Amino acid sequence: MSLAIIAFASLLTISLLSTPSTSSLESFIFGGCSQLKYISGSPYESNVNSLLTSLVNSATLTNYNNFTIQSPSSSQDTLYGLFQCRGDLSNGDCARCVASAVSQLGTLCIDSCGGALQLDGCFVKYDNISFLGVEDKTVVLKKCGPSIGYESDSLTRRDALLGYLGASDGSYKPYRVGGSGDIYGVAQCVQDLSANECQDCLSDAIGRLKTDCGPAASGDLFLAKCYVRFSERGAHSHGGNDNNNDDEIEKTLAILVGLIAGVALLIVFLSFLRKVCEKGKGKRPFL
Repeated sequence: MSLAIIAFASLLTISLLSTPSTSSLESFIFGGCSQLKYISGSPYESNVNSLLTSLVNSATLTNYNNFTIQSPSSSQDTLYGLFQCRGDLSNGDCARCVASAVSQLGTLCIDSCGGALQLDGCFVKYDNISFLGVEDKTVVLKKCGPSIGYESDSLTRRDALLGYLGASDGSYKPYRVGGSGDIYGVAQCVQDLSANECQDCLSDAIGRLKTDCGPAASGDLFLAKCYVRFSERGAHSHGGNDNNNDDEIEKTLAILVGLIAGVALLIVFLSFLRKVCEKGKGKRPFL
């Protein structure tokens, strides 16, 4: 029994360490809302609710989809929307991320005719102006880490990595990952773009990232329809939350180690107490 408890606690520790944190996938990166508002209770509101529900439901089956909801009464009520998850996510993680994004959009963009939200693991957008299949290289977010110096070997590895992420072999690759030494990178374009548009967007993002961030140890550049991220630490930047994530892992480890130690001490104490009781029962009382 004691060995089973200890083994279970150890497996729990390993499981927590090896499973991606759902909270990190749902970390906020950027968001925006249309200035136009719809009237509460209007057909447009019904279309928004229907669209967002369709996005959440579809995310359980695939990591990308788009929808168009036509309104018979007015073309202005027609709604367009899409979601996309990071290419390495399971259907379950994708669905949880999209559900979180839709929930946050409901708070961020109350009664807005359009809205977009990028979390660490997924992207959701809707609007009454069609954006599906339209290339858009507007810079939405740029974040650069500390300088590593132009003479650093890390800069050479970074340039090699970005060159790999931006290379094209003629096939359609909307999601790309790579590494060079201790530098890791990820790039992705929204899958409503064609292969050529995707390649053009990523090439532009990589060029701007190298120019704007210079010899930085990490960098994130999000355009409206694609992004590129890299980090010297071995994982792409999380909007400044890396230290917080490390602290949470350390706290979790400390708690688990304490629990395991407590269970082990309790088992030892109960075993000792049982032996004492058995010895006491075996002695004859004095007359």
